[in-house]
Amino acid sequence: MEIEQKLMHQVMLNREQSISHLAYERENAFFKSIQDGDVDEMRRLYEPFEIDSMGTLSEDPLRNLKYHLIITIALITRACIEGGMEMEEAYNLSDIYIRSIDRCTEQDEVRMLHREVVEDYAQRMHLLKKQNRYPRAVTMCIDYIYDNLHTRLTLPELAKAAGLSAGYLSKLFRKEVGMNVSEYILKKRIEAAENMLRFSELSCLAIADYLCFSSESHFIQVFRRRTGLTPKRYREQYFRVRR
Repeated sequence: MEIEQKLMHQVMLNREQSISHLAYERENAFFKSIQDGDVDEMRRLYEPFEIDSMGTLSEDPLRNLKYHLIITIALITRACIEGGMEMEEAYNLSDIYIRSIDRCTEQDEVRMLHREVVEDYAQRMHLLKKQNRYPRAVTMCIDYIYDNLHTRLTLPELAKAAGLSAGYLSKLFRKEVGMNVSEYILKKRIEAAENMLRFSELSCLAIADYLCFSSESHFIQVFRRRTGLTPKRYREQYFRVRR
């Protein structure tokens, strides 16, 4: 009964203060635009966080914005998974952004992050929708690589996971993805390293070890060749900077 009284009180308070939540249909359309990778429609429906037009989840304005953004990220993450984004990618992205929310000390930082989140997810879904669907065996191989970047991956191991011979998988993967398996693994490890340099304080050696590079110097060499920057310079330029 107490919760019903609180609910009624909140409805009356919102009416008195002219506070209304985003219309249900518009909210659904907004999340659907992200799920569909429709960047233009997402931008049309996008509304920045404004305290005066939001429900009150905390009396502290900064914390209130943070709570709303965390809820938004949870809803977007679920929508994108349902739209075809890899579950691990969606949840890892969510974790990265929630940690970024935790570090925000100003309301404007949360608002900027909100814009970045919806743009990032929408752009990723846009690219996903444009890509041709790979054969099931290649998709299984890609998923296995994603889940095991921290281990020493071999072609026979991937072939077993995909249910194909190593020779056939190698030919099929190159045909469908446009690069061989080892090149793809290296590409994904460098992408993972970029995120670790941006969003963690792990040392270069720790990142090299985690991503199974033969040595720290080998990691630095490969990273520089792929990105044009050393890991140290990359971190100096992008650490906790929202792009």
